[in-house]
Amino acid sequence: MTSLTTEREIVELSEDLSGSSLWNADLAPTPLSRRTWSTYHIAALWIGMSVVITTYTLASGLIQQGMTWWQAMVTILLGNTIVLVPMTLNAHAGTKYGVSFPVLCRASFGVKGANVPAILRALVACGWFGIQTWIGGLALNTLLVAAWPAWREVPGGLGLAFMAFWLVQVAIIVRGIDGIRRLESWAAPLLLCGGAVLLGWAVRRGGGLGFVLEESSRLQSLQVPFWQLFPAALTANVGYWATLSLNIPDFTRYARSQRSQVLGQALGLPATMTAFAFIGVAVTSATIVIFGEAIWDPVQLIARIGSPGVIIAGALLILVAQISTNMAANVVSPANDFSSLAPRRISYVGGGLITAVIGILMFPWRLYADAAAYIFTWLIGYSSLMGAIGGILIADYWILRRRRLSLADLFSTTGRYSYGGGVNWRAMGALVGAMLPVIPGFVRAATTPGGQVAEPTMFDALYTYAWFVTFGLSMVFYLALMRTSGERDFS
Repeated sequence: MTSLTTEREIVELSEDLSGSSLWNADLAPTPLSRRTWSTYHIAALWIGMSVVITTYTLASGLIQQGMTWWQAMVTILLGNTIVLVPMTLNAHAGTKYGVSFPVLCRASFGVKGANVPAILRALVACGWFGIQTWIGGLALNTLLVAAWPAWREVPGGLGLAFMAFWLVQVAIIVRGIDGIRRLESWAAPLLLCGGAVLLGWAVRRGGGLGFVLEESSRLQSLQVPFWQLFPAALTANVGYWATLSLNIPDFTRYARSQRSQVLGQALGLPATMTAFAFIGVAVTSATIVIFGEAIWDPVQLIARIGSPGVIIAGALLILVAQISTNMAANVVSPANDFSSLAPRRISYVGGGLITAVIGILMFPWRLYADAAAYIFTWLIGYSSLMGAIGGILIADYWILRRRRLSLADLFSTTGRYSYGGGVNWRAMGALVGAMLPVIPGFVRAATTPGGQVAEPTMFDALYTYAWFVTFGLSMVFYLALMRTSGERDFS
């Protein structure tokens, strides 16, 4: 039995499902008493997740690859506006039913088949966790060298800094989701102020904002043509948040209302991403003028500045930014995803600890090796997976089921979402079919230094639009397969 609050369009489960093998306290639908996140909390969450070094490097990497400042800004704003659409669509089910991403996947993939998209999403998050932790380790190592120069001679000093930063995050994981909300609420304003200080330095040293942007644009215009970079750059920007566009229910399940989640995301995501990306664009443009080269990594830039005070302050800011984003963006989702594999054995905290371990095993220092590989192989590559899953989820919830789900059946091995043996093979077929056209391009990009193929084929061209291709194809394939299945009850 469920009770429906029509004013907020929020459903609360009143039936006891604790006896189900698919249930545990972390995966259970969020009761109304715990749905306390306001518009501010959602917006602050996005500010905290957006104001981070990988946002900076996404923007600075576009400059390093040859874009001018305004080309990079147009690409970033457009990409984040596009990804906001699937973000708010997938968020709806989280707020209405209080369910997390792996539980929502049960409606379309089956109660057992849901583990496939959940684990695919979790592995990408593990990669991101490792990357963010590696950047934090770099910052901590830079801070220690500035504060104690003898640290430079310590054997394996960078590795020790990396592990120390990893342990700090493990301690936060153990505190659970409420600790993350408090961390995001106070960290976001501090991070924005720190970014503004860095921008002020760049403008002052570069001879003024107008001069920096004009001079860097003149130099950049002599490099790669904009339209050659734009398709892959746009896909990379969409792909940057393609992960969160899937597991956003993990957060909006705590929202007070649909209005809170929609406004919070609309206010927090595009504006903050664009604003902080501008800092990355402007500062990197200034490095072209000041140093004669585009320094895309802010950790390297801070070390290049040379002042111990600046290095220490900047490194501390980066550490706060990395912890804030990593906990929210790269722990909550995989923790729930791993928990869904064995709800009775793996809790949210256990899933978070698994994420932390796998994040190290994915060799994040290689994923973050250079700007080209980071943008054209890592971001675009995994966006194809995320797009395919996202298309299926949105088609199922918004088109087939028209926002109607049975909460009890999401936790039942014999209910309407059990399909045949717990797996909806039509969803699996749509997922694989949508991925096939972009696989050849991914293989070529992954085996080409920097990820940019010199003489692109049709498959390479498809790959540059990977998220768009797989999102559209999976939606079409899924709807076609489901509507020819003979099933009529899509509630």
